[in-house]
Amino acid sequence: MSILLTTLNARYTHASLGLRYLLANMGALQEQTRLQEFVIGAKTTEIVERILAHAPKVVGFGIYIWNVEETTRVVAMLKRVAPHVAVVLGGPEVSHETNEQEIVKLADYVVTGWGEITFPKLCAEILNGPKPLMKVHAGVQPPVNDLALPYSLYSDDDIKNRTLYVEASRGCPFKCEFCLSALDKTAWPFALDNFLAEMESLHQRGARLFKFVDRTFNLNIKTSLKIMQFFLDKLEANPDDPVYAHFELVPDHLPDALKEGISKFPPGALQFEIGIQSFNPAVQTLVSRKQDNQKAADNIRWLTTQSHAHMHVDLIAGLPGETVESFAEGFNKLWALEPHEIQFGILKRLRGTPIIRHTQEFGMVYDPYPPYTILANRDIDFSTMQRLVRFARYWDLVANSGRFGNTLPVLLDDAPFQRFMAFSDWLYANTDATHRIALERLVAMVARYLQTQGMDKADAEALLASDYAGAKPKPAETPAPKRQARRLAA
Repeated sequence: MSILLTTLNARYTHASLGLRYLLANMGALQEQTRLQEFVIGAKTTEIVERILAHAPKVVGFGIYIWNVEETTRVVAMLKRVAPHVAVVLGGPEVSHETNEQEIVKLADYVVTGWGEITFPKLCAEILNGPKPLMKVHAGVQPPVNDLALPYSLYSDDDIKNRTLYVEASRGCPFKCEFCLSALDKTAWPFALDNFLAEMESLHQRGARLFKFVDRTFNLNIKTSLKIMQFFLDKLEANPDDPVYAHFELVPDHLPDALKEGISKFPPGALQFEIGIQSFNPAVQTLVSRKQDNQKAADNIRWLTTQSHAHMHVDLIAGLPGETVESFAEGFNKLWALEPHEIQFGILKRLRGTPIIRHTQEFGMVYDPYPPYTILANRDIDFSTMQRLVRFARYWDLVANSGRFGNTLPVLLDDAPFQRFMAFSDWLYANTDATHRIALERLVAMVARYLQTQGMDKADAEALLASDYAGAKPKPAETPAPKRQARRLAA
């Protein structure tokens, strides 16, 4: 073997689609190429030892915001103990602001942007000459239908134990400045018949869990309907062996034809991730986000009341021009729409994104280390931003966990953001912790807090017991079925 493709995934259940695309497009070098994935948190020495066990001449690393710090240590050690091994970096984290990064200084070569054409060419030059003179190589972007699809490279173990990432299109036509997809010119669809043939092959091999990474799944409704019909056919043919599909939706684009298709899915078969990010029109304009807020709200309401889809809806705190008060207003509006989860994110300055243009005017201060989280801005000082960070963490523990379905509406009452912020401040003051809070302790703390708000001790404990003992929550807060729980755990 001459070439090893590797990366550090965030979890074992995450299978790298990018590496499999590279392997599928290695051409004549494919027989000399192997793929090996690791998980962040593994010992650096063990990773390096396992890499060198393959005796590679070239190692290609996929670099992302979640693994760049640990991979930097891996590359540094690898180049010390095996300086003869050529290290090639690729991935979104090293595709922008490339020369500023320590990992780039340690490596031999970098491929920025798309790698399916450029990486095999670079490897051939490293192995066979002439030796490349340039360190940084801009990736050539071919038509997507010139690419070999990677789905046959998911192993039987992947299919059995991991989330299978798939894409019916690549890119995004929208220009939201906090997202790397803002740099795309458009979305490029793969030939649908070929894509569905690959999905059929995966299904025949036993795949039942499909996560689409398309940024705009419902941009082309005809394509969306055909893909959904693929899954509906599987559900109809095998109701006792159902499939589960995850899509990211544009929130204000849900025509009647798509609603009709969505309404046919049974519970536990469909999950949507919907990016609202902000309900503030002024903030949306600042970050070049085009969104009809009323249509988006109407569509979320329809999905909660007229479909069985499980919904994650995203909000981002820290955007330029967004105050705590305007964010709270948007949060409360979203809570009233009753999505299954509100994913409360804190703004991150991804390398290369246009959000940097607001840095001076809005006093945007970011953590210099990954994941480059916003620390403060003109409207939200550092201490307040940390309160929001804790809010997000506790929200995951209490609200998104699905464990407090009966208690949460009481805790939030008629002012969800304000009341949960007060609870978050109290919980931090009384635990000094945001992680490793055991469930039993968390239940006890929620009961104590309710008592500080005037609830009788017996009533508070009975309310918590109704959740902790497994009493059925309200329909809008019902935890995901087992198939969805598997996905959520991933």
